[in-house]
Amino acid sequence: MTNYSYTLLIPLIPLTIFLLTGLSGHRFKPIYSGLAGTMGLTMAAFLSYITAIRYFFIDGPVNGMYPQIKAISTVWLRFTDTLHIDMGILIDPISVMMLVVVTTVSLMAHIYSLGYMKGERGFARFYSFLSLFSFSMLGLVLATNIFQMYIFWELVGVSSFLLIGFYYEKPSAVAASKKAFIVTRFADLGFLIGILMLSFTTDTFDFISLTSSTGPAIASSAGTAFMGLSVISWALILIFIGGAGKSAMFPLHIWLPDAMEGPTPVSALIHAATMVVAGVYLVARLFPAYALTAPDALHVVAWVGGFSSLFAAVIALTQIDIKRVLAFSTMSQIGYMMMALGVSGYGDHEGLGYMASMFHLFTHAMFKALLFLGAGSIIHAVHSNNMTDMGGLRKYLPITHITFLIACLTIAGIPPLSGFWSKDEILAAALHHNPVLFAIGFGVAGLTAFYMFRLYYNIFWGHDRHYHHTPHESPLVMTIPLMFLALAAIFSGFLPFSHMVTSDLKPFEAHTDLAVAIPSVLIALAGIGVATVMYRKPNTLPDRLASSIKVLYTASLRKFWIDEIYQFVTKKILFAGVSRPIAWFDRHVIDATMNLVGWVVVTTSSKIKGFQSGQVQQYAAVFISSVILLVLVFVYLFSN
Repeated sequence: MTNYSYTLLIPLIPLTIFLLTGLSGHRFKPIYSGLAGTMGLTMAAFLSYITAIRYFFIDGPVNGMYPQIKAISTVWLRFTDTLHIDMGILIDPISVMMLVVVTTVSLMAHIYSLGYMKGERGFARFYSFLSLFSFSMLGLVLATNIFQMYIFWELVGVSSFLLIGFYYEKPSAVAASKKAFIVTRFADLGFLIGILMLSFTTDTFDFISLTSSTGPAIASSAGTAFMGLSVISWALILIFIGGAGKSAMFPLHIWLPDAMEGPTPVSALIHAATMVVAGVYLVARLFPAYALTAPDALHVVAWVGGFSSLFAAVIALTQIDIKRVLAFSTMSQIGYMMMALGVSGYGDHEGLGYMASMFHLFTHAMFKALLFLGAGSIIHAVHSNNMTDMGGLRKYLPITHITFLIACLTIAGIPPLSGFWSKDEILAAALHHNPVLFAIGFGVAGLTAFYMFRLYYNIFWGHDRHYHHTPHESPLVMTIPLMFLALAAIFSGFLPFSHMVTSDLKPFEAHTDLAVAIPSVLIALAGIGVATVMYRKPNTLPDRLASSIKVLYTASLRKFWIDEIYQFVTKKILFAGVSRPIAWFDRHVIDATMNLVGWVVVTTSSKIKGFQSGQVQQYAAVFISSVILLVLVFVYLFSN
């Protein structure tokens, strides 16, 4: 068996770059920080590719099963013989897959940012934050136990906060970073409580023990029940809440659209391919525990994912900010992944949904990063995020146009591009498990094709706007990542994913289900066709349609007023109805009582402090007076 201890270098390289650029970046030219960060991620990506090739294609399965290898493991905090927090590196199919995803997208974002962020104040700071995020995400995916994952999970949250709020002089960026941080912290509270419940019940944090079919999680599955669910089920539901917050699932999705305030490479790195899929990775990491011990929790995952997918797709239909369209598209596609996990079984072909979810995670990382970086190239050319300020850009941005079109076709599920293969497997898994969830996924496929080509036509076709400056193609340092990701979007679907990433670590054969594939392609083509009629050439059809369904259109445009509902609940109910009375009680009862006690003590002491004047005559007088008073009292008492 190959020694994988060298994989420790993969997270340590970006950590070193973070410390170097963060502590001393201002002493050098800003470009040096960018080059250092890019070179570091190049090395990390190279090591990740080497690891993937060796693990999947050289070492391969052992006795028909991919091994779970602790390349490094050291005890950090010990509570009992079995309950301890380790720091280490776990090598298995999904961690190796995520290594490739994180380092690839991060490297493309690093290269792209050399051009996109050129001349920005805080250039070195930006690359320092990128390196911190890469380190945090790599530490998360390589964690050997759930508490180590939680530590890096929170580091990812800090990195996201710093990158979203990079333009800290803009109030909107500061508000967006705080919103993302606070919303995900509420979700992470559920994650932490779930970890404590799970570890208390199973007496372990270790992933291998928790997910073994004969491990303590299985042995504890018949534990104490509350409201009809076992402790394990409640623990895994709470853990899923943490994942739902990080992956922007309904109703914890409100931070994701506002997070577009960060630089566009940040959107590509964090909010398209890596951080937002951390919740999917969390459920996948604990999937045997979900499938074998808590099927009720898996039902929650499926329905939250399915609803989130549909909800986000409907909102994406009407947005005009191109990055927000892509943000809701991300939420919708992650809902697909969650739904696939929720409809999956464990082992062999029962685990089709699990494989499909991980497959879609991989392909989505490539084409969604391409879409965000393409959007950055467009914004770089026209200095606006709104598609109403765009049109006819295909002749000005030829490379961006072709690569963006490839990404749109890929996410729409047009064969033989990668999105078709992974989406088809998700729909096949849903069809065999739950017809309602299949119908949702099928409908979302059509909506996705429509809103993506609405976006495409509004940017590259339609009106040829009168731009203040003639738009021009981005520099090579920005278009090379676009071309690389376009190739990945085209060919990554041909990977034999069912031979590499499965729920029980055993390869199996997956086949294309034509009964699902053909209708899914047809509905995607229908969505593209409708978008073509409505948006390829300027016409009044979109306005007439919006007017005819004004209520639905407005609801979608306003994102179903979820943000306003949160504002009402927090300001009118929690702050005004709960916090303000509590503050009044604290101020007028608790504080007043303490102030009264203090006043009584101070007043009494000021009245009696004369008794300690230091004058002997006064002490003698008081002593003699007291003796005389006592004598009189005794005489009176005994005389009666």
